[in-house]
Order: sequence, then structure tokens, then C-alpha cells
Amino acid sequence: MPVARFAHVDAWVFDLDNTLYPPSARLFDQIEVRMTAYVMEALNVPRDEADRLRADYWRLYGTTLAGLMHEHGLDPAPYLVDVHDISLDHLAPDPGLRAAISALPGKRIVYTNGSAPYAERVLAARGLSGAFDAIFGVEHAGFRPKPDRTAFETVFAAAGIDPARAAMFEDDPRNLAAPHEMGMRTVHVAPEPAPAPHIEHHTDDLGAFLRRLRR
Repeated sequence: MPVARFAHVDAWVFDLDNTLYPPSARLFDQIEVRMTAYVMEALNVPRDEADRLRADYWRLYGTTLAGLMHEHGLDPAPYLVDVHDISLDHLAPDPGLRAAISALPGKRIVYTNGSAPYAERVLAARGLSGAFDAIFGVEHAGFRPKPDRTAFETVFAAAGIDPARAAMFEDDPRNLAAPHEMGMRTVHVAPEPAPAPHIEHHTDDLGAFLRRLRR
């Protein structure tokens, strides 16, 4: 990995789910169950149909919530509270990751398609509270989700970030396309690589990747 490619970076943007904790925690399994239940009740449809809609809206709109808002005018606030009311018992503090993030020069933010209060809970469970300068949820982007470029532009403007001097760390390859177009360094954080022109780097160990940047 050419460390020099990050020498100009003074803003570090991290996704939350499956990026700042390992996918093996399987938090999204819990969230998906709650999403399906919410769709069943909100739209009065059976479980199979709710599961189909959840997956279809994620694929078409970036998040299930965005699809529900676009197609059904769903109020996002109670939805976000409900679907993120999950157990975090599978998370453990990661002092090594905290040290690696804290050593990065410049501004460090979390930007998630979940809600900011949920992100704060996850960061606390991971021992990462206070390691970031700001936390942005989908609510800060007017409920537009990643990968919508407008969502990124809204959050980066609020954070005072110049994309040309920033790096994005994300588990969903779709969500690295707009940052790459905006001039950011892009890092795919996942067990397996997903080769694509907009993905510049891949790692299955975020802490180790960040430590190599400081050498």
C-alpha cells in the first residue's frame, strides 16, 4: 500500500456498520429483523412481502428507509428509533483500533446511513467514544442515504471537509463511488475485496491498515 497516497489527507470519514466493528458481530441481522417487522406493521403486508420490499428498496434506493419514504411517505424518525433498538452484546472494545484512529492527523468523523444516536451507542460499545470529532447520521443528510452524492455533499459541507483532502472507509462498495468521483481516497473494509474502478484500497483489518499509514 503506497502510504504516500494518503500524505495529503487531513479528513478521515468512517462508515459505522461492518466498518468500525467486524461483520462477525452480525448486528445487521438484528436490524433486518426489526426492519421487516416494521414494514409488516406500517404497510400491513405479510412477512414474505415485507422481506421482499426491504431488500428491493435497499437495492433501488440505497436503504430500506429511503424506499419507504419515497414509495409510501413513511415518517423516518420513529422508524430509525425502532429498527436500531438492538442488543450490542456482541461488541467489545478495541483499544488498538481506538489508538490507530486517534493517531490520524486532522479531522475524524463517522458518517452512517443509520442514525447518530445509534452510532453513539455502537461507538461506546467499541470503546471509541471521543475518538471522533463529529458523528453524522442519515438525518443530517435530510434522510437521503449513501450512495446518493447529494447526501455526501451535504454531510461533508456540514463537517467542513474538502473531499480532495479526505479518505473514506466503507464496507459497502456502492458507497465509495461518489467519494471517489469527489476526489477522495477510497478504502473498502470487508473480509473479501470487491474490485471496482472506484475502490483504491481494500483491507480486512482496519486497525492494521491505519497503523501502516503512520509509518
